[in-house]
Amino acid sequence: MASRTVTFEYHPGLADFRFDAVRLCGNWDDSGKPSADWSPTAMQRVVENGQPPYWRTNFTFADSCDGETFVWGVQTDGPAGMNVWGIASEVDDITSADRTIAFTLANDTPPQHYFLSWCGRLGVSRVRSSEGQPDAARFSVWAPNARSVSLVLVDPVMGYVANDGTGTVRSFEMTTQNDGIWSTTLTQAPLDSYEAAVGLNYMFHVTKDDGTSAFRTDLWSLMQVGTGDFDPAGASYPGPPQNLEGPQSCSVVCDSKVVTLNSESTVSAREFWTDEFVADRPMPVSIDDLVIYELHVGALGFNHDGPGTLADATEFLDHLSALGVNAVELLPIAQFENAASWGYGTSHFFAMDQAAGGTDQLKVFVKACHRRGIAVILDVCYNHYTSNAERAEWAYDSNEPIKNIYYWYEGEPGDYANPDGGYIDNMSSGWAPRLDVEAVRQLFISSAAFMVSVCHVDGFRLDQTSSIHQYPVLHANGQRCDRAAAFGVKFLRQWTRTMRLLAPRLFLCAEDYSGWTAMTESSLNGAGIGFDATWDADFHHHLVEFQGGGYSELIREAGFGDNRALQVDRFADTLRASALLKVVYHESHDDVGNRPGSARTIVTAVNGAPLFGDTRKWAEARVRFATAMSLLSAATPMFFMGEEVGAAKPYRYNDFVANREDIAGLGAGDGAKLLAFYRKVVAFSVTRNAIRSRNIFVALADNASRVLSFHRWDDEETYCVVASLNDVPFSQGYVLHDERLGNFAWREVFNSDALEFGGWNVGNSGAELHADNGAMSVILPASGAIVLQRA
Repeated sequence: MASRTVTFEYHPGLADFRFDAVRLCGNWDDSGKPSADWSPTAMQRVVENGQPPYWRTNFTFADSCDGETFVWGVQTDGPAGMNVWGIASEVDDITSADRTIAFTLANDTPPQHYFLSWCGRLGVSRVRSSEGQPDAARFSVWAPNARSVSLVLVDPVMGYVANDGTGTVRSFEMTTQNDGIWSTTLTQAPLDSYEAAVGLNYMFHVTKDDGTSAFRTDLWSLMQVGTGDFDPAGASYPGPPQNLEGPQSCSVVCDSKVVTLNSESTVSAREFWTDEFVADRPMPVSIDDLVIYELHVGALGFNHDGPGTLADATEFLDHLSALGVNAVELLPIAQFENAASWGYGTSHFFAMDQAAGGTDQLKVFVKACHRRGIAVILDVCYNHYTSNAERAEWAYDSNEPIKNIYYWYEGEPGDYANPDGGYIDNMSSGWAPRLDVEAVRQLFISSAAFMVSVCHVDGFRLDQTSSIHQYPVLHANGQRCDRAAAFGVKFLRQWTRTMRLLAPRLFLCAEDYSGWTAMTESSLNGAGIGFDATWDADFHHHLVEFQGGGYSELIREAGFGDNRALQVDRFADTLRASALLKVVYHESHDDVGNRPGSARTIVTAVNGAPLFGDTRKWAEARVRFATAMSLLSAATPMFFMGEEVGAAKPYRYNDFVANREDIAGLGAGDGAKLLAFYRKVVAFSVTRNAIRSRNIFVALADNASRVLSFHRWDDEETYCVVASLNDVPFSQGYVLHDERLGNFAWREVFNSDALEFGGWNVGNSGAELHADNGAMSVILPASGAIVLQRA
């Protein structure tokens, strides 16, 4: 009987994405005929041509099965465990979450490939030419609509190519295998080694499907030229390159095997990471362990003009270490459109913004964090691109909207009064990405994998995931786009699955306000979306403020100083919900001055009154209350930079540099006592397993007295937190009626009103309190919180 042999390959991506074993599985039996019983076949690990290791096997099918459609996938043994399904992507069908690859058997069935990540497939990669020869540089770009593509080397004095080609030094034709990927390998002296190519400025000259041409950056580049904000807009540019804005400038060949520490010092990556960790400073291992400090690198740099840099962030780590937080979350640091922005308009997802210091300085920052036991979480934005993407994602290889490969477009241009009507809005500041295309999904997936592998980051916070799976609508009329939303779900599952397969202990958080419980259910072993936790904005809105939103706004309402009744019971509901895999915060970057009505907590706490004398004392007391609520909740707590020292200037998108405050200086001055409180409450939160558990019971929410109490516990310890926003203390005692108090003895172990924190020192002075059948009198400070531990 004749037979058909098919080659199957499974490509993880980078070299350190390792599996112990991979097995081919498909809907056929041992004789190569269709079968409902899937028999696994061992695949062999292959290392060749300088490519990252991959897995391969051949399987022979019966000739009688010609024309039969088969489906296949792989089982893996690796970081995520034994017998884990290794296909992360789903089929192109919004009614199915099936994760298999289909092919039709024929005499010339091509090799079947699956790429878990596309690391090493696009951008600049190493290729070994032949035995004993140096690695060569291969350039690859995805441009499926292009008639032709050329690699263009650029004059480094300019760092830019004008629309007429000015700035071009040399060009090389690229070829395609009809898969939409164009490639060329440099083999001619003096560019006959990868090392010789390092530092080259380059772009791609793309001839589009209509015959027009354009210069395009490498969206997979590891570096973009320029630390400034100037866009020549296609005109001839004489330089200097440092003034250029990265999204429009040239890409640069980099070597991820080395780390450039400064202009005079370079070490191998292996040597650089050797002493990454310190034995007596363990890293957090669970989302429940974290206390997160949200940091905008650009808002640092107190001692120089212009936005802060990663070097400033590394210097700032002494402050974070003393503060005691064990995780730092960076606002987006990948190449973005304007150095003086928040970074949410990303253009190049592999290249760290040069104005901030670039990718190697991120490595320096990460290593310095790890040596202090601090995890690094990157904020990433996949719901839209930079608004100025002319040389990045926009119309990359075609001028037709329906062929705008990185952007989602519905229908035909003639269907709308304006051709833009077919693009998708999703409540972001740009059109939605085309997430039903694997190459687009892999731009995001592979860049995250690269950050984990090469930069050693510990997790990610995904911006506005609701925009990806819930908000997509047609620009023309606001009609919901079900396919775009469905593929948003598919993308998020593929992204989290890939991360879990490669590095299962990553911290994965989503800014998601949908209330969808699937967001924190497993995607690797189920149909959940796969995040560890979602942001809970309601917690902040009920606790601090959100004007016009119908929230309780405890801190803002207390700031009127008239002892009015507060809706403590509504905040209590969000406190209960903190057990449901949430990240909670009393401040985030969105809530400290940029949103209308928002301000720094210390300002909100006294409704904008001047911060001196008794007014500041009350403001700080209410800040301490808010901080205690988030750090003692059952969620993963977070707070924004500067809150710990009473920073008061608004943090806004367009003028944060002008309004930045010297955090270390404030901590040594007016904010010293508030900083002392933060250090103590952070340490209390981090070091007590009962506080970092998800166990919480809200026992009391007294609106009239503005008192709240709740319990936190584990198998060894039990705590009761009692907090008051009353403007006068309960000096003679507030009687709690709470059956969980039982007949136990309780002792005060923490008081936010302590003198060392700038308080009035009203409390129980560490005395042992005794409950009688669930009743106990407790002295409570004004605008403060105490923690009682059961004896």
